[in-house]
Amino acid sequence: MNAALGRALTASLLRMNRLAWRRLPNSLLASRPVMQYGDRLLALARSRAERRSNFGTLFLRNRPQLELMRRLVAGTDARGAEAKIAVFGCSKGAEVYSILWTLRLARPDLRISLNAVDISGDILEFASKGVYPAIESGRIRLTGGMSRKEISEFFEPQGEDLEIKPWLKEGITWRRMSADDEEIADVLGGQDIVTANNFLCHMYPADAERCLRNIARSVKPGGRLFVSGIDLDVRTRVAVALHWEPILELLEEMHEGDPYLREDWPFEYWGLEPLDKRRPDWRMRYASAFRLNGG
Repeated sequence: MNAALGRALTASLLRMNRLAWRRLPNSLLASRPVMQYGDRLLALARSRAERRSNFGTLFLRNRPQLELMRRLVAGTDARGAEAKIAVFGCSKGAEVYSILWTLRLARPDLRISLNAVDISGDILEFASKGVYPAIESGRIRLTGGMSRKEISEFFEPQGEDLEIKPWLKEGITWRRMSADDEEIADVLGGQDIVTANNFLCHMYPADAERCLRNIARSVKPGGRLFVSGIDLDVRTRVAVALHWEPILELLEEMHEGDPYLREDWPFEYWGLEPLDKRRPDWRMRYASAFRLNGG
């Protein structure tokens, strides 16, 4: 069977299963046999899919994750303290500006320096300008889910576009680097918070694992790493091997906090499986935030 025919048959099988899946009641979807069948469908989707970069995203994408970051900086004792943050795979900048909006509203006294890292020079140029179409075509709208108040706090209208306000552009260094660059930890130095969200899923497992291990080197001892949008087997394997401490606060909310990942399971290679507390390793497997001790 040639590759093209194999991909066509796989796509047809997944389409038929998707139609049947949508008719299943929630109680049945959560059952062990259906979950196990879903795992097989996801493996099938991954076996034939060509991994590719995707710059689709939106502002305030995972609100529970942002809330945990807010709680972390709110607990910082010293007034005028500094927080060092790195956002890997920063894409169009929505995550960068969402983090800064969240933390600066919570702690206006906090000095935040943020490294926004991406492999694409074009996308970094777009993100640094901070100008977004008010109306977009496609599945994900950048401002989808934002209230009018939030939009007014983020943006100034510029004709048919929306431009990020100056107070959210301060303190950002835009860096064109690859996540597997061995010099990245030396360039960035120890960071208090590092995010690696929604891009490692577009890599093949071996590449994603190599990048994740390298990214973790930029987290200072006691710092926090947020990583979602990744093959859970890869994340769990690295977390266990490097002795990461899963953060249990808001664990379930963060896992369910990105509907675009959850609704695509098990038919797209980036789909995120439902949280299953019947697994003995569920806390480590489903945690998307970790404390790194540097050990």
